[in-house]
Amino acid sequence: MENTFPGALVERINSMNAKTKDGEGISAEFVQVGGVRLDKPPAYAVIVDRISHDIPFYRAFLKHAALFGSVIINNPFWWSADDKFFNYSLAAKLGVAVPPTVILPHKKYPEGTTDRSMRNLEYPLDWDGVFEYVGFPAFLKPVDGGGWRDVHHVHNPGEFFHAYDQSRDLCMTLQGAVKFDEYFRCYVIGQEKVHIMPYDPRRPHHERYLQNPPEYDKKLLARVEKDALTLCRALGYDLNTVEFAVEDGIPYAIDFMNPAPDADVHSVGPANFEWIVNAVAGLAVEKAKTAPLTPVLQAQALLSASVKGAAAKAPAKTKSAEARVKTATNAPAKKAPATATGGAKPPVKKKALKEEPADPSAASAE
Repeated sequence: MENTFPGALVERINSMNAKTKDGEGISAEFVQVGGVRLDKPPAYAVIVDRISHDIPFYRAFLKHAALFGSVIINNPFWWSADDKFFNYSLAAKLGVAVPPTVILPHKKYPEGTTDRSMRNLEYPLDWDGVFEYVGFPAFLKPVDGGGWRDVHHVHNPGEFFHAYDQSRDLCMTLQGAVKFDEYFRCYVIGQEKVHIMPYDPRRPHHERYLQNPPEYDKKLLARVEKDALTLCRALGYDLNTVEFAVEDGIPYAIDFMNPAPDADVHSVGPANFEWIVNAVAGLAVEKAKTAPLTPVLQAQALLSASVKGAAAKAPAKTKSAEARVKTATNAPAKKAPATATGGAKPPVKKKALKEEPADPSAASAE
């Protein structure tokens, strides 16, 4: 819902005066969408998604757009399927350091289920084995959570069970905490560009991006960059943030499922804001130069990439004198006067977690 990044992105793309390979102009505007018809392709070659994680209607629209060849940043099919526990499992397989993590059964039966639905569940659960593997302190958080909701920092079994009893029917993970020396939040754009930002999750939200950070070991920064790219390339995200908590020189990946990451200028600061606006504008324009594309109408292909293959047959041109190829960002904005074209253009054993901790002395994650 932040409204500094989308407007700046639209303005930056339009200032580039970019063209497709066919010489058509590439322009940006805020997505306009109403009732979505099954037989009508969207008017956009590229859509930068900033809101569909909160609004199911937008997620359904984006999947429909992908089937007609629009490039969606990020892939809505994969984002719908992803969760944080899978992220950690994948990272471990890829050789990226992650804290020990366990996924736990629901405290209460999910709606519409009974004890008969849970016949496969081990009972009683081996809690001692869980605690021995994860260790304390630890964080209890939802497997698909975000926004710092339902996260608990626990230091012993008693605190754990008190928090677990409050988790309702949420699916939770328990993850060991990292006592970090350094902490980094990294923008990763187009699975190629990495912007490493020193960060301190213990500070108030508006002070977490460090403005005058110390010097860091170059080998450490190189590993952070390498691991961030490894994760985003494996997951397929073109716009993401990856967070690392560093203990004893080892960067532990704490959170890397942020496909609509914070990019508000008041939060990230002017320098980081300028970098992200430029990087995403460049990515969107490059994708618009070859879009729309022909989608592969097979579920496995759609999960790995929303579109693939040669350029699709373009939709019929509108009455506009400007090229039909548009890069759009889906975000709320004030309406602006219509332009001449009719488009509205608004002005391993260490541990950490990525959620708001109760104790600021330990790592946190979103």
